[in-house]
Amino acid sequence: MDLEQIILFLSFAGAFLSIVAIGLPLVPRDTFSSRLKAVAKRREELQAQQRAKLTERKGPRRQEPRHNYMKLVVDRLNLQKAVDAPNLRNRLSQAGWRGRRPAYTFVFLRVALPLLFGAIAAVVTFGSANLDSPVALKLLMCGGAAFVGYLIPGILLTNTVKKRQSELLKGFPDSLDLITICVEAGLSMEGAFSRVTEEIAESSPILAEEFGLTTAELAFLGDRRQALENFSFRTGQESIKALVTSLIQSEKYGTPLGVALRVLSKENREARMSRAEKKAGGLPAALTVPMILFFLPVLFLVLVGPAAIQVANTFQ
Repeated sequence: MDLEQIILFLSFAGAFLSIVAIGLPLVPRDTFSSRLKAVAKRREELQAQQRAKLTERKGPRRQEPRHNYMKLVVDRLNLQKAVDAPNLRNRLSQAGWRGRRPAYTFVFLRVALPLLFGAIAAVVTFGSANLDSPVALKLLMCGGAAFVGYLIPGILLTNTVKKRQSELLKGFPDSLDLITICVEAGLSMEGAFSRVTEEIAESSPILAEEFGLTTAELAFLGDRRQALENFSFRTGQESIKALVTSLIQSEKYGTPLGVALRVLSKENREARMSRAEKKAGGLPAALTVPMILFFLPVLFLVLVGPAAIQVANTFQ
């Protein structure tokens, strides 16, 4: 293979990997069974932690990631602080990626993608005979490609978090109504969460997963406040934080929970209606450009077309 074929192959590989990395989170997948497995796995982990505390062990045994080569690279580069960073773990949990394996994968991609993109840009810029540019410009292009590779994992994580939080926000008002009904009917917090998990499993599986994990933590963790705060951290939604605050205050001070839940339920329904009205109000502005580009030309063609055909036939 000559140099041009090598450059073409590397460029195609880089473009293909970029398209796959950007488009893979957008592909709809049925992850309901995997979420149920995650809830069951979380229950087993909490049971193991509780047994470890009873036997006076130092702490729960951490699970080794499956991609040993990623762990090897991260350990060799001494990036354990980046893997164990609380902000990164919270963001990954908000995206639905739990455990140490996603953290190792994220840090590994943060290291590997800049090198890959920079190497591809270097081969294209310095290896192409048709590209006559100063060396400083070529180095700047390579640096820009490496910077783009560094940003891609963060962009994918942010998009996944936003998409997941949007799905949580859609189903939360109905779930809050169900929690209010269950609490006023006399069920405990764990019973209400368990019942809501069963009822919304089909309509909002992501929220059902979070309620299921919270139910498991309430059952096996010694500190109920920590279990509720974990629910708030995993979701990152202000409405869920308000629910957690109300539950913690009710647990601590013995205040009636039904009244607070009714107020929260009313506020969430009003907020959902406000978001719908906001989208409806912005619809005419959003349709302006499509109407100018697609509807108006067709309308002019339908109106003016017959007259233009008659004029053309007259002059023939």
